[in-house]
Amino acid sequence: MISEKGKTPNCFLPPRRGSEVKPSHSNMSTPPHPQPPAKGASHGAGDFSYVGIDAILEQMRRKAMKQGFELNIMIVGQSGLGKSTLMNTLFKSKVSRKSVVSTPEERIPKTIEIKSISHDIEEKGVRMKLTVIDTPGFGDHINNENCWQPIMKFINDQYEQYLQEEININRKKRIPDSRVHCCMYFIPPTGHCLRPLDVEFMSRLSKVVNIVPVIAKADTLTLEERDFFKQTIREGLRANGIDVYPQEEFDEDSDDRMINDKIREMIPFAVVGSNQEYQVNGKRLLGRKTKWGTIEVENIAHCEFAHLRDLLIRTHMQNIKDITSSIHYEVYRVRRLNETGAQPNGQPPNTLVNPQPQQANGVAAQHQVLTHEM
Repeated sequence: MISEKGKTPNCFLPPRRGSEVKPSHSNMSTPPHPQPPAKGASHGAGDFSYVGIDAILEQMRRKAMKQGFELNIMIVGQSGLGKSTLMNTLFKSKVSRKSVVSTPEERIPKTIEIKSISHDIEEKGVRMKLTVIDTPGFGDHINNENCWQPIMKFINDQYEQYLQEEININRKKRIPDSRVHCCMYFIPPTGHCLRPLDVEFMSRLSKVVNIVPVIAKADTLTLEERDFFKQTIREGLRANGIDVYPQEEFDEDSDDRMINDKIREMIPFAVVGSNQEYQVNGKRLLGRKTKWGTIEVENIAHCEFAHLRDLLIRTHMQNIKDITSSIHYEVYRVRRLNETGAQPNGQPPNTLVNPQPQQANGVAAQHQVLTHEM
């Protein structure tokens, strides 16, 4: 287990300190229910104006603690960019596919393979089911034409699976959520500009999933090279109309826009991942040791890992899930219902509210007549 001492302060919102993430593959015990505050504890007995509406927040918190949370992250990028290492660094646990499934030789698949692995993580009584979806084989071939299609199909398949569960007559009380909430796209640290593969992938996938671009292995660039590369990538995204997360059109108010504008100025995040601890000035820190010094992973002067972690986990996790549900999934849902001729209110398309029943369908028509007459 890796301690989180010496963490970099959050640049967006103040983080909660002193947390520890514990992965587990077994059934987690239910955390003890917090005791509700006693009546009159914060309000005098003579405070007749107090109704207690604010208690709904505590009720919602208790319910959320019981149910736990789900987060599904997809990682996309060619081999050798440190995707698995970065995921392990983000959650301070071995959550990547390579960390769990040991293979003597990692061969390059002939086609893109979609592999996912789930973990139960608990931190201070809060439980979360984390699913990491890996895409080995992406960008590793001479001809990478249409290599985005299997990934697009996988994302849409998860939407379809959720939709089918949702429209069932006897649907589950809580539908399992396998929808991809976030796609981290790893850009090679070339220092030049976006490749045609990068533009093609992000142009198509940004319409169906939240994309967070990162510059992998940013310690291979000087600070000047890094800043120039980031600026070039931002210009390339704007020139090609690629809208990555956080999308400006989804800012809810001026406060959100102010916070998200700061994030958009940092995109893409130049990150370094490491599972190794080193002694630096008497402190144990995550980093990469070189001949000329130690690169501290959580030091914002060295890389932008802390900013990425804050965005994905500490400040915007729920917003990422909300946009997946209310925007990306909703677009897919409306399109599918229109294709099948179904409407949300159960009425067939292009019909009146109380149409006259037709006798062409036998038993079905008789059933419509009886229902209409009743």
